[in-house]
Amino acid sequence: MDNLLYDPFADARKAASVIVLRDLPAGGVEVLMLRRAERDGDLRSGAAVFPGGVLDANDRHAHRHCLGWDDLTASQALRLAEGGLDYLVAAARESFEEVGLLFADGLHPDALAHAHTHWREPMQRGERSIAALCDGLNLRIDLREWAYFSHWLTPPGAPKRFDTRFFVTRAPLEQTPEADGGEAVELMWLTPAQALDPARGLKLLPVTRRTLQVLGGFASAQVALDHARAQTEVPLTMPRRAESAKGQRVVLPDEHAWAEIGRIDPAGQLKAYADIVPRRPVRLSPRVIRVTAPNAGMMTGPGTNSYLVGCPHANRWTVIDPGPADAAHLQALQAAAPGPIEQILVTHTHVDHSPGAALLSAMTGAPVAGRRPDHPQGQDASFAPHRELAGGELLTLGPDTALQVLHTPGHASNHLCYLLAAEKTLFTGDHVMQGSTVVINPPDGDMAVYLQALRGLLALDIDWLAPGHGFLVARPHDVVRALIKHRLAREARVLQALQSVGSGQGTPLDDLLPAVYADVPVGLYPVARRSLLAHLLKLQADGLASARDECWAFSG
Repeated sequence: MDNLLYDPFADARKAASVIVLRDLPAGGVEVLMLRRAERDGDLRSGAAVFPGGVLDANDRHAHRHCLGWDDLTASQALRLAEGGLDYLVAAARESFEEVGLLFADGLHPDALAHAHTHWREPMQRGERSIAALCDGLNLRIDLREWAYFSHWLTPPGAPKRFDTRFFVTRAPLEQTPEADGGEAVELMWLTPAQALDPARGLKLLPVTRRTLQVLGGFASAQVALDHARAQTEVPLTMPRRAESAKGQRVVLPDEHAWAEIGRIDPAGQLKAYADIVPRRPVRLSPRVIRVTAPNAGMMTGPGTNSYLVGCPHANRWTVIDPGPADAAHLQALQAAAPGPIEQILVTHTHVDHSPGAALLSAMTGAPVAGRRPDHPQGQDASFAPHRELAGGELLTLGPDTALQVLHTPGHASNHLCYLLAAEKTLFTGDHVMQGSTVVINPPDGDMAVYLQALRGLLALDIDWLAPGHGFLVARPHDVVRALIKHRLAREARVLQALQSVGSGQGTPLDDLLPAVYADVPVGLYPVARRSLLAHLLKLQADGLASARDECWAFSG
């Protein structure tokens, strides 16, 4: 589970690809795609892709023939010490070899025909280089309309891996692409929507599918080029492989499971999961095991996470959030524990997190610790901790393993987070959710104290969040800052809605909902209404809103 031991670039071959676009008269673009030949044992067999391939050592000799880019500029754009221009040359060479498009300055039709007849096949066989072609026909590789688009690395563990740089350009005028019949058995000019249409039945690799989705948002080739050139940094995209209910699949970085897969299985040995299955124990680290309760829903995502946290040397285990009073879940949790369960901790007493505490305590004899809420509405009435936690305690689990208790009110008055400093992991309950914002439900929920508690997390030395619902979350400080920004942006919309009515003219809360939560489905308005009230109460405390006869008005 140590990412430091695995170099994701070690077995990847350097490659380059070019996205060739042409404009449609009515707007939008078509992209040139080729269908690869069917070959046994090749995961890309029969796939529809963009022209491209691996770099050749001879590509470097063509630097002096390039227009529009030099190696210094290309290397800076690609964040390389040197050799950046090799990638553009390789993409231009592969374009000529695979689809017959020759990007060259002032290319005469006779020279193009000569290149096709006498150079293309020898270059495909590796007998001639693109530098020799430029020398022989007195050509220059025209890269002036090329832009760096994206950078993808094949998932770790795949049989063949490629470190590929993608470029975008316009199709050269007065040239007709021709499939080479070897690598490319068919060529297609398609709009991104056509290529993505399941009815067409194209086999699309994850990188191709995602690229087509992005291309679908461009009104012209020029817009695509402008987008690419405007990027101050082109991030690396490295999908990961994982098991799922439907078998092995590729997980992209914007999917919730991606970071956790990288922590558990950095080398891509299919030791991690892309989905959360109730009651399946997942070993997150030597000290942490997750078992998820089968109470999936709108408010609980894939279910409520129960965590086993322990010291491997002492084999003593603590449960954080036993979840609902589900006997089968609690039995699965007990079975997943490598040793005896010695204590039960609760983050808060909402009914998806704490009702299992009493039953698990009866099953194991372990005492329960947590906080009682300030308000009983919507709380677990059965919660009766053996020990009341105030926040600030240090709970020692064994040598080099302890949990620091943090009082983090806002979502609930009694909300606690638990910090496992040995692994820089914070168990967040519902204080920080994965992929969504938590409901703040007055009177027990308080928006002002919630924001204050969020800001307190920024001072912690943490690398991971272990939320009450979902997968492990990486880059916790970025996540917390984004949450704060989102809440303040929502507050600004509340103020804007109040100001549009004017001071002294009250508006019912339900009439504010459509203006403040226009980006939220109407079906979620009952949930959003609670957080809206929390925002209004905060603004009232700030002197910016007032309420009269259940109507709200701006008072700044």
